[in-house]
Amino acid sequence: MRLYHHPISSNARRAVMTAHHLGLPLELVLLDLSSAEQRKHLLALNPNEKIPVLVDGDFILWESCAIMQYLADKTPGQTIYPTELQARADVNRWMFWSAQHFAPAIAIFYWENFIKGLIGAGRPDPVELRRGLTDLETFAGVLDGHLAQRPWVSGSGLTLADLAIAAPLMAAEPGRVPLQQYANLQAWFSRVQELDAWRQTALEEELMVV
Repeated sequence: MRLYHHPISSNARRAVMTAHHLGLPLELVLLDLSSAEQRKHLLALNPNEKIPVLVDGDFILWESCAIMQYLADKTPGQTIYPTELQARADVNRWMFWSAQHFAPAIAIFYWENFIKGLIGAGRPDPVELRRGLTDLETFAGVLDGHLAQRPWVSGSGLTLADLAIAAPLMAAEPGRVPLQQYANLQAWFSRVQELDAWRQTALEEELMVV
């Protein structure tokens, strides 16, 4: 299996972390998003022209959460994606919540405070940052309250929901995302950062951008 990715993408990080946690052999293919030729190749794989993209033989799969679920289902004996109907539905619920609400809020800060400067796209837009703060206060508050009495997002142990929600938080520091008031969220994120899958992925990203 090959996974097309880039270390700047938190969506790609979700998929990479999942593969590492499951111990799956995965060929990581770095895509230079500034290269017109490589973007043309990406477009041939994904009509949305976005990463990550998983290629498993003749099967091509895009959308990071779908890739995570596929990798888990390919792994006999895995414990991070429950097979029981309601337990799986709960994991799915939090994965979709992250993609629809939490990650986009963080992405505003990441784009305005970090990516724009990186690519020379101008200064942060205060209107966008205010919009990001409004969304963040809503959805970070939801997650913080949910984590008040539990160590992990869904069930009693680590699941795909944790990996999906944590991945965008790679942008928290460079994006200057104001999360200081969310103590339960921060404690949970510290637990995620202790995982071998997080550390391995972070190390790979550092080596790629050196």
